[in-house]
Amino acid sequence: MDYGAHLPVIDFGSRKFSLQRLSAYVRTARDLGFKAVLANDHLIYSRPWLDAPTALAAILSDSGSMAVGSVILAIVRGPVPMAKALAAIDILSNGRLFVGFAPGSSARDYEIVSINYDERWKRFDEAIQVVRSLWSGDSVGFTGHFYSTAGIDLEPKPLRKPSPPIWIGSWGSDAGLRRVARLGDGWLASAYNTMPDQFAAALSKLRDQLKIFGKDPASFPNTLVTMFMYITEDNAETERVLAETLTALLNRPVEQLRERLLVGSPEVCAEKLATYKAVGVQRVFIWPIKDEVEQLRIFKQKVEPLVDP
Repeated sequence: MDYGAHLPVIDFGSRKFSLQRLSAYVRTARDLGFKAVLANDHLIYSRPWLDAPTALAAILSDSGSMAVGSVILAIVRGPVPMAKALAAIDILSNGRLFVGFAPGSSARDYEIVSINYDERWKRFDEAIQVVRSLWSGDSVGFTGHFYSTAGIDLEPKPLRKPSPPIWIGSWGSDAGLRRVARLGDGWLASAYNTMPDQFAAALSKLRDQLKIFGKDPASFPNTLVTMFMYITEDNAETERVLAETLTALLNRPVEQLRERLLVGSPEVCAEKLATYKAVGVQRVFIWPIKDEVEQLRIFKQKVEPLVDP
């Protein structure tokens, strides 16, 4: 198991956004040996949220050889303009882009762009196929109920051939895992929506589905994203972070977040990660909620060595 770092694109109230802040964070992650950097996407949220593709493009020159990615709202962004923007990021990163597709769980994101939230799953399946068609230069194209690539030759194409990897988010439902197996190049699981035993059960189902669609389960990658993190030996600070910050942000009970996220001592955090490693998680994307640069260092110095002694 290895580790990636989420870009700090949510304003938790402690600091203002700046390019200097993002660049320092990414340089630190690069120098500490994180394998990838990831920007999550929302248009509107309970906290200010920096635009994900813009933030990702801004840090490319600081990212070294790390993979760069975005979990992006394919429908809300629109598959054609989104494919155009992400192709540019792949080119400017010299082919290091991977993309996480998710329909999103916020009806407000759909409302403000005048798209019916109830159509999201049908649109989502088509949007994935649209982007693949545009990126690969498929001469036949894709035509569905909502979208069509007929007559569109979107240039320039990404450097990665036939396209950058498209990972698909699923919390582990049967329908979601079938979609991952059928349309995806990898599986994104959400840390605050799962537990190790649930992940293990979903991974077993996914492997069965991959065989049905002619894909090799042994080579199909997975990752755990949105692993919010604050490492501290101070129990009172642990409780403040859980009760005052994360519960409000994620709309989940404190006790649920306490058992799922990396908040607390290095030993507590390492124990959770070791359990995920044991059930087959290949990469975890951590997301420090404050003191981001220092938290990256603490993670590498005090947590990771306990997971991999």
